[in-house]
Amino acid sequence: MVVVPDTKIVERGRLGPGEMIGINLATGEMLKDAALKQAMTSKRDWGKWVGRARQMEAILAENNLKAPDRLPTTEARRRQLMAGWTMEDMELILQPMAEGGKEAVGSMGDDTPLAVLSNRYRGLHHFFRQNFSQVTNPPIDSLRERHVMTLRTRLGNLGNILDEAAEQCDHLLLNSPVLTVPEWEALQVYLGKTAAMIDCTFDVDGGADGFTDALERIAIEAEEAVRSGCEHVMLSDMKVSKQRAPLPMILATGAVHSHLVRQQLRTFASVNVASGECLDVHHFAVLIGVGATTVNAYIAEEALAERHERGLLPNLSFPEAVANYRKAVEDGLLKIMSKMGISVLASYRGGYNFEALGLSRALVAKYFPPMTSRVSGLGLTGIAARVTSMHRDAYVSDDIFLPVGGFFRYRRSGERHAFDGQLIHAMQHACDTGSYESWKKYSRMVSEQGPVNLRDLMDFKSTASTLAIEDVESITSIRKRLVSTRDE
Repeated sequence: MVVVPDTKIVERGRLGPGEMIGINLATGEMLKDAALKQAMTSKRDWGKWVGRARQMEAILAENNLKAPDRLPTTEARRRQLMAGWTMEDMELILQPMAEGGKEAVGSMGDDTPLAVLSNRYRGLHHFFRQNFSQVTNPPIDSLRERHVMTLRTRLGNLGNILDEAAEQCDHLLLNSPVLTVPEWEALQVYLGKTAAMIDCTFDVDGGADGFTDALERIAIEAEEAVRSGCEHVMLSDMKVSKQRAPLPMILATGAVHSHLVRQQLRTFASVNVASGECLDVHHFAVLIGVGATTVNAYIAEEALAERHERGLLPNLSFPEAVANYRKAVEDGLLKIMSKMGISVLASYRGGYNFEALGLSRALVAKYFPPMTSRVSGLGLTGIAARVTSMHRDAYVSDDIFLPVGGFFRYRRSGERHAFDGQLIHAMQHACDTGSYESWKKYSRMVSEQGPVNLRDLMDFKSTASTLAIEDVESITSIRKRLVSTRDE
């Protein structure tokens, strides 16, 4: 450590909140806070530059679009069924978000099988687990530091982010990455030829090969569009039909984002997503985390419109219900971002701040690099089979209805739960009676229910030799080491 004599110290002090100092290495001059900020602010006409940006609100006012056409009820129900939605999702997830603008709150934990271990269809977002900072603070930065955490989003060619040029401000500004249907349509009108619409569906008769070919196709189409000068890639699964099934939009977004990154083209275009399967906050977060610039959950909006027509959202207009749903998603995104501390959406987008659980390592390496996948599992073939099966069920007849569910609450016809009513009753009976036979019955029921967690895939490995019971240490001897006593 170098000790500086006091005679060489010209001035002592400290930096206060928001203050800074700068040193010009060319001239050897040190600039204090006020002088440095004055030099930076007078360097360019920043106000004029910033004024070149367009606001989404201004575009909506200019277009004055009418309310979008509704999908037929049967078609909307088919799309919901294909996405794996249930009545439980409508009542316990969507309804609270539309009524109060807040996420639904649960307190009993998740005792359902991991997505890769479930025998029921689970959306791809169930295979992603959010990372979080290894600190003791709760994720309240989105509340405590709301003025520095933001969801503001820029659309357009970001160019060279290190270059100081007025053209850097020629972009569209949005206060949120969550787009409503009118905003999505206004965005298409405003962007015009600078946007490329890419169909994210595949031929169901093509099987797994058709599924993989569709992923390759959309990645190539995105690359060709950006190279030809398009500044906005629009991914949509709206062209679903009896012959065409939707690609999981998380996979489609990851395919386009990762391909553009490898081709060094990602900063030249935004990636905007219209997804029919997106419903809850976690799904939005995964889409943005794998590269989406904006997300439009148009089928969720259709579900809100239907519930409003049926009188299930009393004292609310339809625009108010959509606004509440959007607010719930936005607050949820800020909460998720705050798990890693103070951050902005631009740093979260494409950051892959997740761990894949139950997805093939090869799939993750190709479409979601450099995300961690400690437990391999489902690949493109398995995902294609599940999506095709759900699509077939959705078009098997014209009498379409959503299943009751059973993911959040135990139902006999729903998802398996590690602690169902019969299992809890058997455990309580064994504990109350002290009966070894009752305990064996409970143990047998646990082993027969199927794997729920990864540890359920493990078992004891028996050895060839066994010990005689006389050679085993007595229970009295073991208790001396394992049971503590205290003076009463």
